[in-house]
Amino acid sequence: MTELLDNPWVQRLGFVFGGFVLGVLLEFVIIRRIHKLAEQTRFKWDDMLIGSIRGVGTIWLVAGGLYLALNVGTLDPLLVNTTRSVLMVIVLGSAVIAVMRVVGGAVEMVSGRAGGTIKSPTLVVNLARISVGVLGLFIILQNLGIDITALITALGIGGIAIALALQDTLGNLFAGVQIILSRQVRQGNYICLSSGEEGWVTDVKGRNTTIQTFPDGNLVTVPNSLLASSIVKNFSMPRKALWVTLEVGVSYDSDLEHVEVVALEVAKEVLGEVDGGVAGEDPIVRYHTFGDSSINFDMRMMVREFQSQGPVKHEFIKRLHQRFNDEGIEIPFPIRTVMMEGGGESTVEGG
Repeated sequence: MTELLDNPWVQRLGFVFGGFVLGVLLEFVIIRRIHKLAEQTRFKWDDMLIGSIRGVGTIWLVAGGLYLALNVGTLDPLLVNTTRSVLMVIVLGSAVIAVMRVVGGAVEMVSGRAGGTIKSPTLVVNLARISVGVLGLFIILQNLGIDITALITALGIGGIAIALALQDTLGNLFAGVQIILSRQVRQGNYICLSSGEEGWVTDVKGRNTTIQTFPDGNLVTVPNSLLASSIVKNFSMPRKALWVTLEVGVSYDSDLEHVEVVALEVAKEVLGEVDGGVAGEDPIVRYHTFGDSSINFDMRMMVREFQSQGPVKHEFIKRLHQRFNDEGIEIPFPIRTVMMEGGGESTVEGG
């Protein structure tokens, strides 16, 4: 038994197996328990940090066992040096991956807190992770003894050629960065482009921005360069609440003071009872036109957000029509009087 334990290969296998066992215990016992404790707290950063380092400890402990195994007995120097270099790449690479996860998670959390949205745009998260990955790659190459100065120079020259070949792609990429940094169009906003597309902004990616239409829920893909150069109406900024305007016409025989009182009463009732109405903002009536067959006014009501205007309009029109009927207020049909050559008149109702 002593001879078996003195065997260098048995000792090497013992170090490797021991590192693997410790890694499994760390991952499935310690990390898992810490993760369960973190889930019970309101603080979200601990969940993100623990999730980012999962699997890294196991890799490091196994790599540590391999490193100790190389120091047992005598091995080929070339094999030892090559294995150590591979272990260094694995350890540094896993550390870089963990940092990429942390940075991506941090960007999502900070952006979500600042913008009030669910998550950060994909473009921002990917750029943050790629930046960390490129920096980590340079660190690994430098530790391997590779001169990164020449590599950076070659990448610079190659980057010019790539930029010329990918002008449209890079144009969309930088346009996406501009959209995010300007913060004039944010994830979760309802926008309408000058080209006619409108909907909720769901994500800003490297090449395009995705918009979910309302109410059918289809996805529209808009190139970032087109969005950045378009005239955009944002219904969610500077605040989500917005005014809804309905045009109503009443007969010339109507008592306009009474019409105004009735319209305001119906509007306040709707805003207070229909989900989406802003009861704290008084509705407004403004007469504006002597029409062909009616005196027209605008009924303005404040709703909570863009999709709230449909139910509010729907209910207001029904209740106002019923109330006008009850009060004897006429909503006239368009009337056109035609003079006949013989001196007669013909009155036609309709459009």
